Amino acid sequence: MTNAAAPCQTENVTGMARSVLSEISGMLQALANNETAGSVDLRSLPLTQADRRQLEDALGRGEVAVELELAGRSSIWETRYAGVWWIRHRGAQEKVSSEEISVCRVPDILTSQPADITAAALRLQQELSQNPSIHPEASDG
Repeated sequence: MTNAAAPCQTENVTGMARSVLSEISGMLQALANNETAGSVDLRSLPLTQADRRQLEDALGRGEVAVELELAGRSSIWETRYAGVWWIRHRGAQEKVSSEEISVCRVPDILTSQPADITAAALRLQQELSQNPSIHPEASDG
């Protein structure tokens, strides 16, 4: 009897996690040395479920985690290695649509875009001018 499961569904460890970790290590050194960011598209690699678990266990979880709701749910967490971020996007039926490891100070998806900041500044100015009952409290500091 043959195994009908796709290779990415097997429980075999293939060594891919170690290869990805080596690549991440090089990218992290480049980020530390000259601010060069990089990423690894996990969906493009032949990772088995066991490889993926091994990679996630090796990187662990750090202090920062973010959940976004933008055309599906996105989970972003910094691993226990500062500057190494795991980014997982889910689409319909919570199926993972993209997944990557990003080596950078802050993932682009978390940075506010200039147009959004400009629009927010205008909205807040309008709120303050239209609602006189909102008063900034004086700081004691």
